[in-house]
Amino acid sequence: MPDVKPVPRWLRAANRAALALSRLGLTMGPVGVLTVPGRRTGKPRSAPVSPLTVSGGRYVVSALPDSDWARNVRAAGHAQLSRGRRSEPVTLTEVTDSTLKEQVMRAYPREVPKGAPMFARAGITTSPDPDAFAAAAGHVAVFQVRPAPPARRNEDAP
Repeated sequence: MPDVKPVPRWLRAANRAALALSRLGLTMGPVGVLTVPGRRTGKPRSAPVSPLTVSGGRYVVSALPDSDWARNVRAAGHAQLSRGRRSEPVTLTEVTDSTLKEQVMRAYPREVPKGAPMFARAGITTSPDPDAFAAAAGHVAVFQVRPAPPARRNEDAP
């Protein structure tokens, strides 16, 4: 894997723009918003993500495995995933199986073609092709996204 470059300066502004457009109910391709309780404050923290489907499972990828949103997901295990005005509660589980991570990463450029070049510009992959993404699988965080189970009803409530 190449040396990881500093996060591009434009990324923070692009993330803010994606979040603002989402609040207005607008969608930008496959981009959704993942809102997770902060690991220290418990306050909702939002980040744009691009969910992808591989072999019937849904996944999100954190190019920077120690990013705040990835660390918050690890701590909370649940979030809200929104796209436009639609929102759903989800649970997220980090993928540890290297074969599955490679499979998800190999699919990323096909499923999220406009997001793939950012991985190369940031030095996460050597290029936006499937083989380069599969080779970077050990250096990113991949989370499986599942619908959250229905909230349990309190059987003692009147």
